Amino acid sequence: MANAMIRNIPNTLTCCNLFSGCIVSCMAFQGNYVWAFVFIIIGAAFDFFDGMVARLLHVSSPIGKELDSLADDITFGLAPAAIAFALFQEVHYPDFIQSLRPVLPYTAFLVAVFSGLRLAKFNIDTRQTSSFIGMPTPANALFWGSLVTGEHAFLTSPHFNAVYLFVLVVVMSLLLVAELPMFSLKFKDLSWQHNKVSYIFLIGCIPLFLIFQWSGFAAVIIWYVILSLLFRKKS
Repeated sequence: MANAMIRNIPNTLTCCNLFSGCIVSCMAFQGNYVWAFVFIIIGAAFDFFDGMVARLLHVSSPIGKELDSLADDITFGLAPAAIAFALFQEVHYPDFIQSLRPVLPYTAFLVAVFSGLRLAKFNIDTRQTSSFIGMPTPANALFWGSLVTGEHAFLTSPHFNAVYLFVLVVVMSLLLVAELPMFSLKFKDLSWQHNKVSYIFLIGCIPLFLIFQWSGFAAVIIWYVILSLLFRKKS
């Protein structure tokens, strides 16, 4: 009994990740973006610890891998799509797309679809052991949660509109499956030579969080993409 309980600790953490994603979706549909963002962070923490605990306990199972992908698609796929969907209800619509107002919000769920494709691709792609090909789904979810929480007043002002939001949905969705090498923050050692990109990234994060605060995560994700593009030949 004790061994069975220990073996299921990672799966329990994964289920907590999935549960967090469900809460994010509910909070988003209610327009409670702060708590939606908080539970994205909580879900990301569970996602980190389930793998770490599995390695520490030397336990793994086929169901664990499948459950992990399912949980990630909810927390980092459906949940940010729900945030974008809710935002579509609030943004300004120019006159020339007023006729699309009833249907355009549903394009937000492209984020969920492409997140599922990203996760399926990751599961079978042997190239993504020490780095990533395409934006990781947790990064995409943090982008949406942070952006809407920190910049809600701007996003719902006349300076921003549904066209820009649609373009943002498409760009972020395509980044998930793009054949773009993106660096990992895993440090092999502490040397500058082997971790130059990671150190540049972390140093750049400090002023971004100080300047943008709640939307700092969104700024950091953009910084991450820019660095990945600049150093793509070396990744």
